[in-house]
Amino acid sequence: MSFGGFERGQSPSQPMAEINVTPLVDVMLVLLVIFIITAPLLAYALRLDLPDVKAAAAATRPDTVKLAIEADGTLRWNDERIDDAQLTLRLQEGAKKQPQPELHLLADKGTRYEAIARVMSAAQVAGITKLGFVTDPPRSVEEPAAAAVPAPAKP
Repeated sequence: MSFGGFERGQSPSQPMAEINVTPLVDVMLVLLVIFIITAPLLAYALRLDLPDVKAAAAATRPDTVKLAIEADGTLRWNDERIDDAQLTLRLQEGAKKQPQPELHLLADKGTRYEAIARVMSAAQVAGITKLGFVTDPPRSVEEPAAAAVPAPAKP
């Protein structure tokens, strides 16, 4: 028997030295049959005569406008200083473009909320639909504490 122990001629301390390979052969035959059946399905290709057409042009990426608001309320359109009247004109021109430019709003930390709200309102009235805020991530945890302490004066 495969487990041994019922035969009278062997001592009970002797290890069994036979291996039953029948289950191994059964599993290998099943895997072979599965492979033979699925291999032709993986290589099967349907031949089609597709028409040739020209693809539509890829969508152009909209321009990006950087509108900076300094702490004193000064406006800069792509690093060019402008006033409120020029801002309104440029926003109206940008709203007419297709695709519309993306307006990136960069505000100084000390800028009053009133100035930011005024710019956002002007953009909405002009019809600008893509408005984003640009911020800088904090550099480290200790930096704000170190910036609050003034540097000692040199004699």
